[in-house]
Amino acid sequence: MRRVVVKFHISRAGRLAGNGSFRAHLHYIQRDGVERDGKGGELYGREGETPGASDFLERSENDRHQFRIIVSPEDGVALGDLREHTRALMTQMERDLGTRLDWVAVDHHNTGHSHTHIVVRGKDARGKDLIIAPDYLKSGLRQRASDLVTERLGPRRDLEIARARHSEVQRDRLTAIDRAMMRDVEGRALAISGTASSEADRFDHSLRLQRLSHLERLGLATQMEDGRWQMAADWDRTLADMGRRNDVIATLAHRFGKRDGVERLASFDPARPAGGKLVGTVLAAFPDDELRDRRSIVVEDFDGRQWLVDLGQAEPGSTPPEGAVVEVGSRKAKERSSDRVIADIADNTGGRYSERLHAEADPSSTAAFRQAHVRRLEALRRAGVVERMQDGSWAIPNNFLEKAVAFEADRAGSVSLKTLSWLTLEEQVTHRGVTWLDEGHGDKDGSRLRSVRQARIAWLREHELLAPDANTLDAEARGRLRQSEHAAVVARIAKQSGRQQVELQTGDTITGKYERAINLGSGRIAVVGNAKEFALVPWRPEIERHRGRELVAKRTAQGVSWTIGMSRQRGLSR
Repeated sequence: MRRVVVKFHISRAGRLAGNGSFRAHLHYIQRDGVERDGKGGELYGREGETPGASDFLERSENDRHQFRIIVSPEDGVALGDLREHTRALMTQMERDLGTRLDWVAVDHHNTGHSHTHIVVRGKDARGKDLIIAPDYLKSGLRQRASDLVTERLGPRRDLEIARARHSEVQRDRLTAIDRAMMRDVEGRALAISGTASSEADRFDHSLRLQRLSHLERLGLATQMEDGRWQMAADWDRTLADMGRRNDVIATLAHRFGKRDGVERLASFDPARPAGGKLVGTVLAAFPDDELRDRRSIVVEDFDGRQWLVDLGQAEPGSTPPEGAVVEVGSRKAKERSSDRVIADIADNTGGRYSERLHAEADPSSTAAFRQAHVRRLEALRRAGVVERMQDGSWAIPNNFLEKAVAFEADRAGSVSLKTLSWLTLEEQVTHRGVTWLDEGHGDKDGSRLRSVRQARIAWLREHELLAPDANTLDAEARGRLRQSEHAAVVARIAKQSGRQQVELQTGDTITGKYERAINLGSGRIAVVGNAKEFALVPWRPEIERHRGRELVAKRTAQGVSWTIGMSRQRGLSR
């Protein structure tokens, strides 16, 4: 049989975010997708169809969930065009499930391991919620994919299998050999049996010993006197991180060619000493967990060093573009107020939570408020933090708050990211607006930053915005730059769309769609508009969930708030 790796994730639409996460995922897999000819990844579907992302998202508007699947044939190179295999697999999946599926796919050929991303709507052909048995997703689909590849390429020969397995011995990444050994590790100790009853067992024994010798050279394993091996703490995670780092270096080399410092790529440690924030420009962005939209970026500081930064599960649209100036620091996960409520109720009920117990503990709580806590518990259940009992109540462990905080840290990461400028340093030099460079950065930093800062000062003097003997903008010059920048943005949108701008005063509203974000020298603004007019409102990451959706924006004394459907969203303020 030909080996195929299949991964899946069931993504649920958020109560407030709607299908914003669906939109972000499609954006990510298309942006990260690369065809065999090096061109950007294109969505495709069944034969004869050319699906559009916007149409697929429109059909998914009211879906409760979607299925995200990654199919990675070990012999992807030999298969050539993955589309034929994907279409055959989806046809077989429809036969197995007994319904026509609404799906799109994108191929990725840029990682050294060709694979396909498939997104399946959470509705069947009758418009009802699509339910797929976990066993089918975990093993049935993998078997179908393997059968199709085997049918096309023929079964793997023993010599071919042996060579493939032996090639894993020297790899600085988590391998199939490691995963097999992980199942036999007890308390970080691994016993290697000296007896083998068959030729296959002797081959496996030899592979393990060779692999352990390599891990010993990496400092991840030590042979003990009794013949057992002592594995280093978190040895499997270390190998996974090494593989991820090597993949990033290879991708950077492919994209940028030889670049000083790339081979010395360091991982940013959020536990670095206080005050050890990293400031630099984004060199590239990468998917970490492509199913859950976990992202990493490579940041180049102003001394030329490159750092790999794990962002965790980033808000849709919040990942800064290449060239943006960012500040990276540490973030400590905190317990949610809802978690505290759940823990308090469980403390008084013998480790149980239910809506009934909640209502008894707090008679003033509303049904919607209690339902929000149930949704939180559903998310924690999927992570193995709590257990739902047959009577509908929830079993809450004694260390619930500790586990809930750990869940938040794993989901959102322990890194804080602040975008100091959405414009590149080069764009800031001649930008008609107040920029990050105008705040005096670069006077004492690396030569790269000093040079662009001096170029910015020269441009400001040339345009009579800065006196010959001055290095910082005064209030009048800042006002002129902001006014000029705002006028240019308004004029450009008006010319492109034929619409008129509306300046929202306190109490004013505008009904329209959130169209896009525009990068300014001092941040971002969001464009909200309809057929006749548009308004510019402050941008926040949360609004990206609603791109393309109808909303009502209202100017208040505190800033701008917006309403999606009947749900009030958090206010935005300048």
